[in-house]
Amino acid sequence: MELTITDANFQELIKGDKPLVVDFWAEWCAPCKMITPFVEELAHKYEGKVAIGKLNVDDNDEVVGRFGVRNIPTILFFKNGKLMDKHVGAAPKSALENKIKALL
Repeated sequence: MELTITDANFQELIKGDKPLVVDFWAEWCAPCKMITPFVEELAHKYEGKVAIGKLNVDDNDEVVGRFGVRNIPTILFFKNGKLMDKHVGAAPKSALENKIKALL
């Protein structure tokens, strides 16, 4: 299941026992809408193994600023609370899945 990630719950999620994948997006962003189905499919496929969710950049300035997200979509990959990988721009599902597999 895809999570809704916010400034309020980010710290709790990053400290969780599973790797965390955060898709930084906005409603007005066409490339973000292009990859949304991939993110949703991967969230379903890796449910219970990896926490995967979306963070709306228009509503969550704190996390956006903390990681210097300037372009969207940006996807950050965390393990044990540490940033392990990053992808900026639209990407094929296979590229995102390979980065998720590297977290496991």
